[in-house]
Amino acid sequence: MRLLAVGAVAVVCAACGTPPAPAPTTATSAPVSLTINPARIDRARSGLPQGYEVAGYTGTPTPMSLWGLRDAAASNPPQCAALAAPGVAAATARGWSASGPGGIVYAVVAETASPPPDATLLGGCGRWTVTAGHTTAAVADRPGPEIVSADTVGMTATTSTVVEGGTQTHSHADTFIAYLGEYLCFVTLVTDPGSPQPALRAGFAADLLTETVSALRG
Repeated sequence: MRLLAVGAVAVVCAACGTPPAPAPTTATSAPVSLTINPARIDRARSGLPQGYEVAGYTGTPTPMSLWGLRDAAASNPPQCAALAAPGVAAATARGWSASGPGGIVYAVVAETASPPPDATLLGGCGRWTVTAGHTTAAVADRPGPEIVSADTVGMTATTSTVVEGGTQTHSHADTFIAYLGEYLCFVTLVTDPGSPQPALRAGFAADLLTETVSALRG
C-alpha cells in the first residue's frame, strides 16, 4: 500500500511539472494604407484581359456620361441623379478607357466634396430612370464590393437611343463607385447586347474597382 501511494504521488508530481500548452496565436493583418495617389490608377490596367487597347480618359468624369447621357439629363425621381453624377472636381480627374471584344472599360478617380449617399437616398433609388435627348436609361441598384474604409455603390443601366428613322440602339452598363474620403473612384463597363462577342463576365467591373482602389492606395 505504501509503495502504491508513493507511485501515485510521483505521477501527480510529474503532471504538475508539465508546462501548459501555449495559447493559439491570432494572425493580425497589416494596416491598410488609406492615402490616395491618383497617378497610380494606371496600375489597375493589369486587371484587363489581354488584347485590350488602352487610352487616357478625358471625358466628363461621371458614370452618367459614360451611359450616353451628357446634356440636360433629367431623372425620375430627381434626387437619384446624384448617384450617377456625383459632384467632382473635373480638373483633378485621372483615368483610362480600354476597348476590346468584351466591352469598353473605364476607370476614373477625382477629388470630390460629395459625401457618400445615405440610406434614404439609396432606399428611394432602387429603380429609376434618366433621360437626355433621345437616350433613356433604366437604372437598378446593385450591391457594391466590400472595400476596407470605403463606401461603395453599384448600379446597372440599360439604355435605349432613338436614332434617325425611329430605329433604337441599346447598350448595357455596370457601374461601381467607391467613396474614399476626399476622392471618388468609379469603374464602368459598357457592353453591346447585340454584339456577337461575349461580354466580360458578370462582376468584372466590381472586381476591377476593388483592384483599382488597391492600386490607388499603393
